[in-house]
Amino acid sequence: MDKVQTLNDTRATLLQTGLKLFAEQGYNGTGIKEIVDAAGVPKGSFYNYFKSKEDFGAEVIAHYATCFGNTWSQYFAEGPEQPLGALRYTYERMISYHEQCAVKAGCLLGNFAAEMSESSDLCRVTLQEVVFSWRKRFVSYLRKAQADGTVRNDLSAEQLADFFWNAWEGALLRMKIERSTAPVRACVDLMFDHFFLPQ
Repeated sequence: MDKVQTLNDTRATLLQTGLKLFAEQGYNGTGIKEIVDAAGVPKGSFYNYFKSKEDFGAEVIAHYATCFGNTWSQYFAEGPEQPLGALRYTYERMISYHEQCAVKAGCLLGNFAAEMSESSDLCRVTLQEVVFSWRKRFVSYLRKAQADGTVRNDLSAEQLADFFWNAWEGALLRMKIERSTAPVRACVDLMFDHFFLPQ
């Protein structure tokens, strides 16, 4: 294995470890030593890959977005062709994932937004870019569903996507508080069985 591959592997291991620990403990509740120990990497070498913990946090957000985007693509490929059905299928799969997790960590983006938006412009801007990317993809499916008559047209696809995102993130917070997926289940049922449908 060449040196570049080793560096890339170590960097990926640190990002994946950071993602897991930040999701479970939060950014401020997780120290660099804890991350490198869990990753099996010497603490001194952390700064060979990342300029600071803040820089690492922004990279973890981007890494999470890439992983989530790949998972979303997989769900869309597995789900029904009808756009609204495809969207619902992806969220049903996410709920199933949360049901299998002993720790109800919620959404890393929402957790970071609550914890870091005021203290780190780098993380805030990274979060904004990731959310915008999610919104663009969600909107594209809603527009297709509006075109085929299965989603209401009295509100724009952007308005519908934003309202869903806000409701979903709030439901994820309640999931953490209640340690139950009932809030996210209720959110998805209400949105897809009522709110999105033609009035």
